[in-house]
Amino acid sequence: MTTSPDRHIPVLAQRCLDLLEPAVGDPGAVLIDATLGLGGHAEAALRRFPHLRVVGIDRDPEAITSASERLADFADRFIAVHAVYDEIGAIAAEHGPGGRVRGILFDLGVSSMQLDEAERGFSYAKDAPLDMRMDQSTGRTAADLLAEAPEAELRRILFTYGEEKFAPRIARALVRARAEQPLSRSGELVELVRANIPHAARRTGGNPAKRTFQALRIAVNAELEVLERALPAAIDALAVRGRIVVESYQSLEDRIVKRALAAGARSSAPDDLPVPLPEHAPSLRLLTRGAEQADEDERERNPRSASVRVRAAERIREGSPR
Repeated sequence: MTTSPDRHIPVLAQRCLDLLEPAVGDPGAVLIDATLGLGGHAEAALRRFPHLRVVGIDRDPEAITSASERLADFADRFIAVHAVYDEIGAIAAEHGPGGRVRGILFDLGVSSMQLDEAERGFSYAKDAPLDMRMDQSTGRTAADLLAEAPEAELRRILFTYGEEKFAPRIARALVRARAEQPLSRSGELVELVRANIPHAARRTGGNPAKRTFQALRIAVNAELEVLERALPAAIDALAVRGRIVVESYQSLEDRIVKRALAAGARSSAPDDLPVPLPEHAPSLRLLTRGAEQADEDERERNPRSASVRVRAAERIREGSPR
């Protein structure tokens, strides 16, 4: 099933392109959109930079199909690759001049298409099978995880990935429920979570199942582990003066991004080294002061931008990221 691109408004597209422009505005430049989704950011880049070539990566075959349809007019400058974005090094080696690219963009988290298609099971607002896989052709579903994981593992997932303070209570309830009948529908999970959160805690913060759904989605897709591998590979795939821009939507992602960019932007020289060697010099220059957020106009225009955090950096010398 494809989704109309008309419903998809890319978050902070022009700000991302402003940050990338010094690197990707020249003829021959290649930009990797590491999270292609419905192709909104890729389309904006292709329209703004008439000589740019874009390589779009997505693990979701439906996203590849939808974005390729949307970008058919740019077929001579766009190619879609079905892959997980921690494969970015090999993809840059294949498609970038000299094996390097001038720009890389990550728009992390679940895509608009995955949220909007009820049958994917990502949304706590719509009853659907508990799937949550970004690539439905492989791997275990959220229902599989809930049926098989030990209580301690469920507790860890909910607390670590969802920052859910009622994780022990919810995990116990999940194990009790599956002893009678495994959960298979998102609506069942929402009701179980709601029933096991104190009434006072349900009054604020939106749907009480939000954190549980986030945690399961991250676990099912190994999102944080993939991101931990992908960022150093992405930085290493940049040409000198190339730029990387990352949009995060929750603190766990943003923490990983902040750490990876900060590591590349500081000297690796030991404190007791009297004269730092050239190979100890930073390989990155940070382009944002902390994490940028969407302004009020952007949030009104695109509610999905409310939680976005944008960080960016420029590659300033050769050398592997640390």
